[in-house]
Amino acid sequence: MPGQAVMGALGDFIQRREKEGIGVGRSLYLALILLSLIWGGSFFFVKILLPDFGPWTIAFLRSAFGLATITVIMVMLHKSFGLRQIPWVLMVVMALINTAIPWALIAFSETRLTSSIASVVNATTPLWTLVVGVAIFGVAATRTQWLGMGLAFLGLPILAGFSPTSLASVDLLGFAGMLGATLCYAIGTHLSKRLSAGLTMYQITFGTLISAMLGSGLMALLFERNSLAPLEAPATLGAVIGLGVFGSGIAYILFYFMVQKGSAQFATMVTYLVPVSAIFWGFTLLDEPVSWRLLVALIFILGGVYLAGRGGRQDRKQQVSVAEAPSKRSWS
Repeated sequence: MPGQAVMGALGDFIQRREKEGIGVGRSLYLALILLSLIWGGSFFFVKILLPDFGPWTIAFLRSAFGLATITVIMVMLHKSFGLRQIPWVLMVVMALINTAIPWALIAFSETRLTSSIASVVNATTPLWTLVVGVAIFGVAATRTQWLGMGLAFLGLPILAGFSPTSLASVDLLGFAGMLGATLCYAIGTHLSKRLSAGLTMYQITFGTLISAMLGSGLMALLFERNSLAPLEAPATLGAVIGLGVFGSGIAYILFYFMVQKGSAQFATMVTYLVPVSAIFWGFTLLDEPVSWRLLVALIFILGGVYLAGRGGRQDRKQQVSVAEAPSKRSWS
């Protein structure tokens, strides 16, 4: 599949540049933008599949097609699977929390919410990631990061056009499901950061998707038992390919690259851009108008992304300088 090979080669190119110490910061932002464009269409694809499949079946199909994609990419690029290197118990726990459960919750939420509202609620993930990191995992956050998070968060109600009337019409169960998904993402992202030591982003993606496929497949078999006959329809198959091949296999390579080379907080900043990219696809493919609200929200969201990423880099530089200080004194 040419698209898979191209995106896999892109991931390999980014990895080589990082090893050479060239443009890591730019590569992280490139991955952030590409991932937001890919995930921007995921809520639309889920909406297409819901009439034919239940939430767990959608999660199963998404992870199965994503697994096939990462397997093909690893074989084509001669990447080692290193199955014995993967701590499978921890991998399964992380994959269920960070992938299978939130994917099913998102699909369930979209039975009660519009895809646009779901994508906006999903954009609270970075805030929960920062809060969970500070409260549970002992992650230090700078003032600049908090400022960036807050600035981006202010852009969300502007983007959605929330008002007391629109908030009152939101289904509370669907809203709670989306918040549950974002909390799973927040915890799972920190777990993946700790699990990634000694593993490549390809191995983590492979382990995550095979674990998520088995977990969601078991739940689908027990509680849904949907027929796979609707996959014969081109539109349905196309939605599964878009959701699985691009939205899972390729997207997770980009995501874990950002987790490994950046931080958990930076990686989850992509959810701030997903509503924007979803509206971008609507403009380019469906000729939907671009309002002043979108332009103002873009300023808040992109400005917040920049500040949060800059704050994280400054914090890491300070940590490096403190770590190097004793060795410098020992030579004097």
